[in-house]
Amino acid sequence: MLLAADVGNTNVVFALFEGREIKARWRIATDPRRTGDEYAVWLLQLLKLEGFAREDITQIIVGAVVPRAIHNLTVLAQKYFGVEPLIAGQAGAEWGIVLDVDQPSSLGADRVLNTIAAHEKYDGDLIVVDFGTATTFDAVDFTGAYKGGIIAPGINLSLDALVGKTAMLPRIAIEKPSSDSVIGRNTEDQMLIGVFWGYVSLIEGLVGRMRKEIGRPARVVSTGGLAILFDEYTDLFDAVDSDLTLDGLAILAQRAAR
Repeated sequence: MLLAADVGNTNVVFALFEGREIKARWRIATDPRRTGDEYAVWLLQLLKLEGFAREDITQIIVGAVVPRAIHNLTVLAQKYFGVEPLIAGQAGAEWGIVLDVDQPSSLGADRVLNTIAAHEKYDGDLIVVDFGTATTFDAVDFTGAYKGGIIAPGINLSLDALVGKTAMLPRIAIEKPSSDSVIGRNTEDQMLIGVFWGYVSLIEGLVGRMRKEIGRPARVVSTGGLAILFDEYTDLFDAVDSDLTLDGLAILAQRAAR
């Protein structure tokens, strides 16, 4: 079985694959200081609780936007599973696609993995919207080449900045406002309208501009933690695919095993 680790700025998601099917997944806060031994204490217990043994894992792949975390995950793979891990984008797990941008080496691993998986799963030109710590918008052409994109502050970052830089605004939960009115009657409602509907407008506006620039019909695929929430209140997305980044890791691992 394959153990895939998607290291984001906020969380590390581990997924256990049998072929292309996810059998189990676990999430832990990203901390580059967390040692391989600490990962092992946590992960081996979770494997056991799900009915798996460490011997079931024969391949490990890591995709990371936090490079400092790679060393300790490598130690985890070598010491506790006896496996030399694949590192997405490096020797043995090269991207295998065209990165048609000015600085390919600066592109986040998650965005390339999303591109790989989206092209395999969906036809034609694509726009991939990933709701993470930052919200990214990526253009993938019909050949599978990565053509560039947009980086915007994630909605939680936006809310953190709003609350942190003001004296009297309270912390609120991110959810759809209870009223359809966009004229709030109190401070909390006004904040929620601005954050929620403001973010929906940002998404729709940026995707609209991208579609116009692409000049061909482009399907929109969303992924990330808040994709399902926003999908309910906009008709923008053609598909919501929460496992897109993990699927990209699985695709790379399968290619490497051939």
